[in-house]
Amino acid sequence: MKLNKISELFSGAKYRASNIALFGAALTSMLALPAIAEETANDQENIEVIQVRGIFGSLKQANLMKRTDARIVDAIVAEDIGKLPDANIAEALQRIPGVSIESDFGVGQNVTIRGVTENLILLNGRSTAGPGRGGISLDDFPSSFLKTVEVIKSPTPEMIEGALGGTVNMQTIRPLELSEPLIAVSLEGEYADKTENTAPKFSAGLGNNWDFGESGTFGASVNLSYMDREIRRDEYFNKIDLQDNIDIDGDGIVDDSGGPNGKYQRKTQSTNEQKTEERERTAYGLSLQWAPESENGNIYLDFNATKLDGGQAAYSILDVGGSVEARSDSYYGHNGLLHNYDLVGAFVIPKTWSDFTTSDTTSHAIGTEWNLTDTIEFSAEYSISKADELQTASEFNLRPIERTDPTLDLVTHTTTSSFYTGSGIPGYTYADSEVLTNPDNLVFREFFHKTIQKDNEEQALRFDFNFTDVGVDWIAAVKTGMRFTDRDFKSTRFDLMPNGSTLKDSYKKAKNADGLFAPVWIDDPILAGTFKTVNLNNSFNQTGINGQNDLMTYHVYDAERLKDANATYELVKQILAHTDYAMTGSLADNMVESSGAYQEINEKTQALYAQFHLDFEDLQAVFGGRYIRTELESSVVDSIDADGNKVLTTGKNDYNDFLPSLNVTYNIDESTLARFAAAKVMRRADFDQLSPALDIDNSLVTGTQGSYKLDPYRVTQYDLSLEHYFEDGLMSAAIFYKDVNSFTETGRSCLADSSTIEGQNTTEWGNICLLDTAGQSQSEINFATEAQGQAYVDAAKATGNTGILIDTEVNGGSGTVKGLELAYMQQFTFLPDFWSGFGVNANYTYADSEQPDGNPLLKISKHSANAQFYWENEDLQFRIAYNWRDRYLDDQVVKRVQTVGALGLNTADTEADPTVGNSYREARGQVDFSASWDINESFTVFANAVNLLGEPIEETTELGSVWNYSEADRRYSVGVRAKF
Repeated sequence: MKLNKISELFSGAKYRASNIALFGAALTSMLALPAIAEETANDQENIEVIQVRGIFGSLKQANLMKRTDARIVDAIVAEDIGKLPDANIAEALQRIPGVSIESDFGVGQNVTIRGVTENLILLNGRSTAGPGRGGISLDDFPSSFLKTVEVIKSPTPEMIEGALGGTVNMQTIRPLELSEPLIAVSLEGEYADKTENTAPKFSAGLGNNWDFGESGTFGASVNLSYMDREIRRDEYFNKIDLQDNIDIDGDGIVDDSGGPNGKYQRKTQSTNEQKTEERERTAYGLSLQWAPESENGNIYLDFNATKLDGGQAAYSILDVGGSVEARSDSYYGHNGLLHNYDLVGAFVIPKTWSDFTTSDTTSHAIGTEWNLTDTIEFSAEYSISKADELQTASEFNLRPIERTDPTLDLVTHTTTSSFYTGSGIPGYTYADSEVLTNPDNLVFREFFHKTIQKDNEEQALRFDFNFTDVGVDWIAAVKTGMRFTDRDFKSTRFDLMPNGSTLKDSYKKAKNADGLFAPVWIDDPILAGTFKTVNLNNSFNQTGINGQNDLMTYHVYDAERLKDANATYELVKQILAHTDYAMTGSLADNMVESSGAYQEINEKTQALYAQFHLDFEDLQAVFGGRYIRTELESSVVDSIDADGNKVLTTGKNDYNDFLPSLNVTYNIDESTLARFAAAKVMRRADFDQLSPALDIDNSLVTGTQGSYKLDPYRVTQYDLSLEHYFEDGLMSAAIFYKDVNSFTETGRSCLADSSTIEGQNTTEWGNICLLDTAGQSQSEINFATEAQGQAYVDAAKATGNTGILIDTEVNGGSGTVKGLELAYMQQFTFLPDFWSGFGVNANYTYADSEQPDGNPLLKISKHSANAQFYWENEDLQFRIAYNWRDRYLDDQVVKRVQTVGALGLNTADTEADPTVGNSYREARGQVDFSASWDINESFTVFANAVNLLGEPIEETTELGSVWNYSEADRRYSVGVRAKF
């Protein structure tokens, strides 16, 4: 870290004028504001003191936080020191009304709040750095470090901008909060049923504070966490496209499929992908705090760091090509989906691959809170958050070529594949049952390796003032402050390019000394001991398979070896040693930076806010505004000079936002509150969207490109809620409405690039866009028809008439989200004896949305519900939790279904049919279970089960056909906690 970066926030010549103006405005507003009371609408002496212990204790404390907050807030409170009710933060948050989660490998990762994914993750009220704009991934931060997690749905001016749905604020324990020394240790073993692996999980927390009399009080706390987990994900998916109706009963007459526009749905490209991931996470947190004897303030120093490491063993078996041939059992189903048929002339492509990301994330801060006088409180904080990520992706691919002597005439080994529809994953058999295992049919095709390094660092400096006792009875508090940030984001990509090009299709390009192709079959002595036959006995045991599926047994390069990219490179070096593709040097020597993918972004923000707290006895209000200036510079490589240095070209975009907000609470009676909130919020685009750099896949078929001109999302939102608190419970209802402006949507174009003539892979020819004129990019998207086929695309490629399909985010129109939340929580203490230990915590959310093209917003379920049923006494706890969400639009313009839309046009043109390429995630529920037994005051044993019933995931097209099945481990854990 450069120390002078702090002063650069204020004194940089480029920003000095605006900073001085902003600082002067802040001072003027502070001097003009009368002194006011510290932010609170309730006398702290009247707040009930609750000992947080057990499930009911944590729920009651969460209700108290919700009740006394001026904002619309929900919270999760740890049942004990460092123990949230779920082992994962995201999985805990899904119990909150209006919150749904996205999972990866069955592990909760990202949250959707009130149907919006653009949210903000804070740690103790300050921003964090992660892979993108929103902050650290929730599965990367240990839940054992936290005492509470707030979900703030209605912002106030003092809050950091950037959340459209809500702000997640994770709070750790401060050492001066401890009333006695703390030692807390947890040791756990987690079993995953697919990998049949038991993962060790360990966490420890230590803390104490010491009174040094006149020298004040000093406190320190430290948290440690370690996890080494092995989990697996099984996926089976197809490509689905639309074709003209055919004769399926053999009577010579074309049959009406009942599909849209005279089309039937066809499944091809059956793919089985199985990935095992080893994830090792090490984290620590250190907090130091000092307060003077007068207790007029404190100074704190926080350090938090998380390191993620590991690797993947992954396989993909792809079935390509083949023409449809109906059988006697063929028939059309819903929306014209063809069932039970053969694909004549299909071939398979086995692939071993890995795309794991290692990361180091840190969040450090130094700050102070001080009572300057009896009426003025001052706080300041400098923080630095940083995320360094290394994405590593490798592929070792095979090709089905019939064994022959060196020749220039290589023959692809094809077979007939047969679909059988039924429950679960389709049955799928090959006429050649050894097509995936016979070494006579499989040759080395290519080896790819790339790395993407992303560095994301934000420095933030903030000052806040509270003024008290203004002399006006109904003004309870005023707050003002400023915040400055300096963000640097950089992304670099390196690809394996020996001799200036990749090893794409080396089996048919590398020639021997006689000028002939000499592919290496997988039983060659060079490859001895590097291949394995995979047939996992628990594949798709949740979804089920309709009889036999030959894709489940395959012979591939061992993925454990691929984890060592250097060793695999040396092996490939031997394979190609006697060809004109021969390589020299090490893997590192042949990694070439892709200058076209280089991204460099600097973003500076300056914010100023004023916040007023009003109190009219039964009515309290918080209102004010936040003004933010954003200055963006986005750079890409223009050229490389004679010395090999990058010459950058930089685009600039500056904009200002004023975000007013209002939160009103009306006390209907002693136990019932009504709330109203209104606010404008904004969210800047993600960094990948702000860079014009091109990101193109290895096959030169698809890519993405951003734009520094993108405006942020801007949302105006309204909330109205009613909360009724009763003895041992809560009932609440809320309605919300969000009007989204500066919407972004995906624009598509067909990019002309001369590299496609030699480098483009036409195996999946149906996904390649065609150019009207060679060398000229175009906005119109055209694909080859089934009748034209691969031969047509290959001919177009040879003349430069194939392009790369590029997706670009552009600002569009407006959209809306509106919905309803209902919640109910109660401990049944009024019941006698044993029955008084029962309790329930349940909620339901309805959310309806629309974006400019008429589609719903991404990731929004119209209906979702959560329910927790529990029983506990002084020593025992049992909890069963159920989470369910309705079908929702998961992604748009998905490659595997990119021509399937409601109108049946067989086109990828989203202007003609905005539903083409839509992929929906079907409704799904999940049951989790936990239990614990307090042996004594110090020791507790516990057990947990995640996804107890093993519920898989299904994805469907706009026409309702399943194209993707996915499932992950059930996870069971047992452990012991000790607290002294």
